[in-house]
Amino acid sequence: MFVSENSYKQVQALHNTLRQYRALLHLPLLARNFQDRIPKSASGNRRIPELPSELNARESEDLDLEAGPMSSRKRQIENYLSSILKIPIYRNHHATLEVLEVSPLSFVHDLGPKGIECKIQKRSGGYRLMCMNCCNDICTHWSQRWLVVKDSFLLYLQSKDQKICGVLLFDKEFSISSGKGITNVKNGVVITNLSRTLTIRCPSYQQCLWLSHEVNELVQKQCTSYTMENRFGSYAPRRENSLTRWFVNGERYFSEVADAMEKAKEEIFITDWWLSPEIFLKRPVVEGNYWRLDVMLKRKAEAGVKIFVLLYKEVEMALGINSYYSKHCLMSLHPNIKVLRHPDHLTSAVLLWAHHEKMVVIDQSVAFLGGIDLAYGRCDNADHRLTDIGSVQKNVHHEEPMNQHQKNGEGVAGQKTSLDAPDPCASTETIVPDITSLDSGVKVARPGRDRWQKALKKMPQHTSETFTESDGGVQIEERHKTISGILQKWRPGRGRSPRRNKRGVRTKMELSADSCVSVEVFGQARYWHGKDYCNFILKDFEQLDKPFDDFIDRFRTPRMPWHDIGVAVHGASARDVARHFIQRWNFTKRVKQKQSIASFPELVPKSFITADNLPFTVRGAISANVQVLRSVGEWSAGFRGHEKSILEAYLWAIKESQHYVYIENQFFISCSDDKTIYNSIGDVLVEKILEAHSANRRYRVYILLPLLPGFQGDIKTGGGNAIQTIMHFNYRTMCRGKYSIVERVKAAVGREWMNYISFCSLRTHDSLNGKPVTELIYIHSKLLIADDRTVIIGSANINDRSLLGRRDSEMAIVLEDSHLVDSVMDGMPYRAGRFALGLRMYCFRLVLGKLKQAFDLYDPVCEGFYKGVWMTVAGRNTTIFEKVFKCLPSDHVLNFGQLKNWSNGALVNEDPARAQRQLAKIQGYLVCFPLFFLKEEHLQPALNTKEGIVPSELWT
Repeated sequence: MFVSENSYKQVQALHNTLRQYRALLHLPLLARNFQDRIPKSASGNRRIPELPSELNARESEDLDLEAGPMSSRKRQIENYLSSILKIPIYRNHHATLEVLEVSPLSFVHDLGPKGIECKIQKRSGGYRLMCMNCCNDICTHWSQRWLVVKDSFLLYLQSKDQKICGVLLFDKEFSISSGKGITNVKNGVVITNLSRTLTIRCPSYQQCLWLSHEVNELVQKQCTSYTMENRFGSYAPRRENSLTRWFVNGERYFSEVADAMEKAKEEIFITDWWLSPEIFLKRPVVEGNYWRLDVMLKRKAEAGVKIFVLLYKEVEMALGINSYYSKHCLMSLHPNIKVLRHPDHLTSAVLLWAHHEKMVVIDQSVAFLGGIDLAYGRCDNADHRLTDIGSVQKNVHHEEPMNQHQKNGEGVAGQKTSLDAPDPCASTETIVPDITSLDSGVKVARPGRDRWQKALKKMPQHTSETFTESDGGVQIEERHKTISGILQKWRPGRGRSPRRNKRGVRTKMELSADSCVSVEVFGQARYWHGKDYCNFILKDFEQLDKPFDDFIDRFRTPRMPWHDIGVAVHGASARDVARHFIQRWNFTKRVKQKQSIASFPELVPKSFITADNLPFTVRGAISANVQVLRSVGEWSAGFRGHEKSILEAYLWAIKESQHYVYIENQFFISCSDDKTIYNSIGDVLVEKILEAHSANRRYRVYILLPLLPGFQGDIKTGGGNAIQTIMHFNYRTMCRGKYSIVERVKAAVGREWMNYISFCSLRTHDSLNGKPVTELIYIHSKLLIADDRTVIIGSANINDRSLLGRRDSEMAIVLEDSHLVDSVMDGMPYRAGRFALGLRMYCFRLVLGKLKQAFDLYDPVCEGFYKGVWMTVAGRNTTIFEKVFKCLPSDHVLNFGQLKNWSNGALVNEDPARAQRQLAKIQGYLVCFPLFFLKEEHLQPALNTKEGIVPSELWT
């Protein structure tokens, strides 16, 4: 029910317009293009109701159809309009919509109640960025549009086809003014936000005043959460009691994203720094391609779900992530999948910065974000395995006897694992394929989905994280997924397999009229397929258009495990995340101005009135107070100025902490000098440590960083200029130079600095072909936990690139627990947050190797834990790894001269049995970060190198 105020003349004009339209429908010689535009419903009832011709009132009288008791005159008009609305071809006619002041968006439930709507004239241009005006401020033109104002945005439509032409989101710089003296336009209204000044012209001065007043009143009543100044300078407010769920490592994150995508009904938003279309979201792969990302998106697109993907458009000479391939791979799947890449480097002159955020939004109701791209190498679990050679394998060969080498299932080192059919004329060969993606035409007999599910149900069901009401509200148990024995449990139906043996199932099929091959499947299901098995410090990615070809030899080279953190939010917080995506999508679509994307739609945010009507929730989600944060600026989001709310939240969380701060991050580049580094996170940490020392109280800072930066390079020869440059800035922050944390704290407290702050990393070991191997665990997390009550999770590294707002674009959340549980802090009873406590304890259990043990980790501040457990385990593990493997980096290597001979004398080579006994003493993954590594060397790149030529902002 809504109110429509119209004069009799307006209703009469509508009647005449519809009569003319009906007459055109009956003309026998209609132009073909007009015939094509006639709706299918036109074949139904076309009779126009009779309009009352005489009214006992002035025709100019306004007819309030909701006034009561209604006169017979008004009732007649209401009946007439009601009859019109029952006929589809007249109900959707632009003249009908105009008279009733409605549009196709008026009564869309998720867009909120009907707002203000009217016909206007809009002036072109007005964008705050000069690159988007294209001289429109000088060469302006006016267009007739239909204005729709909702609770948090306005948009304008083309009058005839109702296509959305532009969307303006209300934000903290929203304002509306009217009058020629202000707008320089007769009957003009100017609406302003951070990205645009929209000038419109009304038919009369009275309507101009009315529109300005009504819009301003609507915004003041319904949209203050975006128009007011929010905490940390964020575009979004703090949301109370928002359902939230954390994820440690990619396996569970990928799985929940896949389940959420399966439940999508309307739209899916995805943005990533890097996206690999062929990535599997459920591991191990036992259901064919069902959970492969591109297959899932195609399936949802065919079901009518609209899918929008924003990808970072890399500088191809500098990065090999091949976003062009990702875009065209997805766009070729279905018309409902739309992909945009940004920025265009030549037109925008943006060469140094990246879109670094990672998020997935389902129906604007559930959002996933954090540090995990849907890309190769990201999916991992608490095992952090180094090897994956015990995988499902396939022997493809002719009707020749298998040699002993093939019977033993041995692979050939360095060979590809492509799924292409073998050459029928080739000799017998062994390949290691992904049996779930046999696109070559070779069909391997394998169990159907139901048969696999039955086999899985007979085995112990394992999940990576189990929640129970203990340990401060959340006790996490890590149990290992396995597929061992499934192939032995499964047997295909009769007639499918002419020959079986203990190692697998052999089937025969015809490749051609004169070629017959046999395919044998054996072993366990592979976890990392093709490019997903990676060690990017050893070798960077290549040939991404061949996703199932190995690019490193998995029989000789261990993979690099990946440690990361993600989070899921629901309701209003998910709406906030979606709003950011919508802002970026609309900006990117407009700034690219390409004919190929002209059909891409403008996106609109859903109303917060319906935000709590959740279609589903992520398992294990708990309530907390959540605020969405971001780093964005002119080039990344299309508005003047910038937002750095992530940095402000980090500084606030550290300043407010009283007991401890736990940080996991990919980089640690801070300590401002106002010349090279500008973020002051390191400075605030120094202040908190010195404050605690002055008050004679305990305060702990836990820093976890990867042992080496994530660039290709052999650390045995120095690692290369890129690795050394990042190492220089990391060490500058931690312990080298007058601006470093350690040197500043040491100047005040001496050797006691170690009682306040620790720098650690993660490393693991495994057996590859019977020989012990080791590799660092790459920490990609962007996590802060303070006092078991405050958590920040996002995509932002601790460096200027991620935190200043003008550089890389980032997304994060700051969470404050609303549900407190009993705990201990510094030996005293303490009320800890359920979310923060559960996440911190899981992280501690994981790195300390205590996931399967009952161990008291409640108190992160007391001497017994900090020195007796944390520092002791890290020190012992570091000593064992260096003794057994002589691994790098190491505190014993101070210069390049020592680097050359360091690996000599490793115990793993001299006494393997003793090495195994030493490795058995390792607990978890925690090791000390080598603060003295290459201390005697100058690690900054020389000016005559490409790393030295580029601006230092690229690295910081």
